[in-house]
Amino acid sequence: MMKRKLIIILLCCLSTLIGCKSGDTGISAEANVRQLVDTVGFAQYSWQMDSLMARMDRKGWKKTDGLPWKLTICPHDDYTYAGTLYPELLQNVKAPNLILIGVAHKAARLGITDSLVFDSYSFWKGPWKNVPVSPVREELLNQLHGRFAIISDTLQRVEHSIEAMIPFLQYFNRDISIVPILVPAMNPQRMEDCGKSLAEAIRSVAKKHKWEWGRDFAVIVTTDAVHYGNEDWGGADYAFFGCDSTGNKRALEHEAEIINNCLTGKVAPENFRLFNSYTLKSDNYKEYKWTWCGRYCVPVALYVSYYLNDSQPLNGEIVGYSTSITAAHIPVDDIRMGRTAIATDCHWVGYATIGFR
Repeated sequence: MMKRKLIIILLCCLSTLIGCKSGDTGISAEANVRQLVDTVGFAQYSWQMDSLMARMDRKGWKKTDGLPWKLTICPHDDYTYAGTLYPELLQNVKAPNLILIGVAHKAARLGITDSLVFDSYSFWKGPWKNVPVSPVREELLNQLHGRFAIISDTLQRVEHSIEAMIPFLQYFNRDISIVPILVPAMNPQRMEDCGKSLAEAIRSVAKKHKWEWGRDFAVIVTTDAVHYGNEDWGGADYAFFGCDSTGNKRALEHEAEIINNCLTGKVAPENFRLFNSYTLKSDNYKEYKWTWCGRYCVPVALYVSYYLNDSQPLNGEIVGYSTSITAAHIPVDDIRMGRTAIATDCHWVGYATIGFR
């Protein structure tokens, strides 16, 4: 009996401590907060973000003069590898209401396909404070649920792609709110149908709230570019041209071709379909032809932008491209961060950052 009372007392003390920690952000311990999945590659704390930003050389950053981005394509790999690309791109996202579209890496394991995947969390963990999920999520779901969208916290809680961008977005604006959406495998026609329907729902919500695209809301989609090599890819061989210096050079040339042909300049549905032909096998859209993990979410986001812009293409501008072996690695070991994968000539990842307006 005494042992049981002691356990209860300890649990009450622990609950009090947790409540105090949550109180630092003004959110109770009972709040429905989506926690960080990757605490190694990404920053959890504000002091980590401050240290990371202080270590970046900003001299070579491309100037983003003009209107803010309406749509961006952003990576989601370890900050030590891709770190400088995040803020160089996301500094020009000025809107506080953000529709975040991500990769659903584990959707196949859960048997989820063909639908946009929303969550039911109230907040997502951020370095400075927890980030509220916008109430417009329910407004969007009311128009999409059933035919084009489902809710799966099971998938959302194990997916790392969207959470990668939140610390940098919050660095530039502490008062963002988000609508997280994951895109699992779907065929090209389904991508267009989902993108068009999401665009119509966003248009309806924006009209209701008198939101201007770029100023009041923005769409951000995340993907890492090519996953390359034949080492430590779970037995898969992605060394399409070989992983010596010649093969890696050819891979980078192919990357540039995809970006130039599909994602920059005035991009319209023919470019999105061309992107499909580069990344998906023609006889099985569930298999890679070229290993961009965002082979489904990028076309969906592009269709959203096209139909949201009254079937007029936005202009895509390349902000930067690097890889996990060509980028200058940001030191992170002393700030309780690290790497989730190796970076060698036979195992590397490409990162493309592109802004649209």
